[in-house]
Amino acid sequence: MSVVQIRPSVYWIGVNDRTTDLFEGIWPITQEGVSYNSYFIDDHKKVLIDLAKSFKTDEFFEHVKEVVPISKLDYVVMNHIEPDHSGVIRILRQMNPKVVILSSAKLKNMLEAFYGITEDVNTVEDGESLDIGNRKIQFFSTPFVHWPETIMTYDNKEHILFSCDGFGGYGALRGAIFDDDCKDIDFYEKESLRYYVNIVALFSRPTLKAIEKLAGLNIEIIAPSHGHIWRKNPLRIVELYKKWAGYAQGEAEPGVTLLYGSMYGNTERMMNAVAQGISFKDIPIEIFDTARTHVSYILPSLWQYNGVVVGAPTYEGALFPPMVDTLNYAALKRIVNKKLITFGSYGWGGGALKTIKKIVEPLGWELIESYEFNGGPTDEDLKKGEEFGKKFAEMIVSKK
Repeated sequence: MSVVQIRPSVYWIGVNDRTTDLFEGIWPITQEGVSYNSYFIDDHKKVLIDLAKSFKTDEFFEHVKEVVPISKLDYVVMNHIEPDHSGVIRILRQMNPKVVILSSAKLKNMLEAFYGITEDVNTVEDGESLDIGNRKIQFFSTPFVHWPETIMTYDNKEHILFSCDGFGGYGALRGAIFDDDCKDIDFYEKESLRYYVNIVALFSRPTLKAIEKLAGLNIEIIAPSHGHIWRKNPLRIVELYKKWAGYAQGEAEPGVTLLYGSMYGNTERMMNAVAQGISFKDIPIEIFDTARTHVSYILPSLWQYNGVVVGAPTYEGALFPPMVDTLNYAALKRIVNKKLITFGSYGWGGGALKTIKKIVEPLGWELIESYEFNGGPTDEDLKKGEEFGKKFAEMIVSKK
């Protein structure tokens, strides 16, 4: 993609990444990709806002040179130190040793740790403004959205919020960079939810504080570091983030996340019966095989819906290991206050339920009922499983 003008004198100069398999070394983006959005403000002072990952150095600087000679840059605003935002900073400094870095005080310390850079780094305070000619850019401290040093930057002339990781999402840009030009906005909203739960969810309270802090700004465009630029309806992504952050405090939407694992098909047979029972009710249900689905894709459903079904066999006196991994990730991301039922097969003895309780009870999950069976499910077991699911769905529906 080439440079795109956002508003007069404001440009997107970012790059797409369809090569990286794991975002942060954890979350799969092989199919979806991701964008590293950087921006340029062309005023009396020439300002870059955010950078890009280091392996995109050549492409990134080609974009910069389309809008300004690199030697003419005055400032680079570093909203966030994470290397997908800052990886080209050493090369930038070599190309223009006089460029001044603007950052929070915490980022200044981290900049030395990450890159050994200490010279010409000016710190900005929360709410501070910098006059760059025909406009001021204003800086807002938004700690833990999602690192402690993070800030957001506001252009008071064009009313653009450069929101860093806040209001971002997975998904490489498919030619169009604006929400109103996008032909598949549902995909990007879904990937924004996955990004939120994978990256930001643990910091939902700081996210809500940041939204409250920014509420008084006249925001016409939200330009995040990843994903689409929101110009037609910029508050759409804000409201989505606000809703998702709210799930960390209160109850989520009525719906069921059905997690299962099966060694020889016995628990899977019961899963199908339970799912059939749930399906009799008008309620969303998402089903995941925890042994074959990366937890990145499971966590958004767990975050969004208030009902969870865990179906897994006993394995060596404890819970099926892929299910343990999934539930431990739910604990890591502080997914709380769920309604839960469990089922599973066992051979010479049980033990799965004990492991489940140990993980989810500290999260405030309410275990409604559990059903275990020895070996393969009988016809009677499957009938009970169907009723088991139907009863649970009725309870979830009643929460609407």
